[in-house]
Amino acid sequence: MTDSNAVEILIVEDNPDDLDMTLRALRKATVSNRIHVARDGAEALEFVFCEGPHDKRKIEDTPKVILLDLKLPKIDGFEVLKRIKSDSRTKSIPIVVLTSSKEQRDVVESYDLQVNSYIVKP
Repeated sequence: MTDSNAVEILIVEDNPDDLDMTLRALRKATVSNRIHVARDGAEALEFVFCEGPHDKRKIEDTPKVILLDLKLPKIDGFEVLKRIKSDSRTKSIPIVVLTSSKEQRDVVESYDLQVNSYIVKP
């Protein structure tokens, strides 16, 4: 049984302007889901895997979707993606990469790591 207060959207973004733009877009689309923000890859993994300051969460209460930047401090988005998709408890979480990178190798690597969608930020 999952917690009714479970986070439904996890946004992993270190740039305050990009975070604000994403939150504004979600509000404009009248998305009222519960949102949690992680500002680096390490914080995102702690949240998803219920470690550190998030050790009271239950791993079963996974986000319904993760919006993931690739260029992150501490642990980059590729490593976050790899770790989430390689764990049986979390691999089914849909992950959408939101990045400024138009590099073909980043797109290919993201899909190789089982990302669900790749969106280039405006």
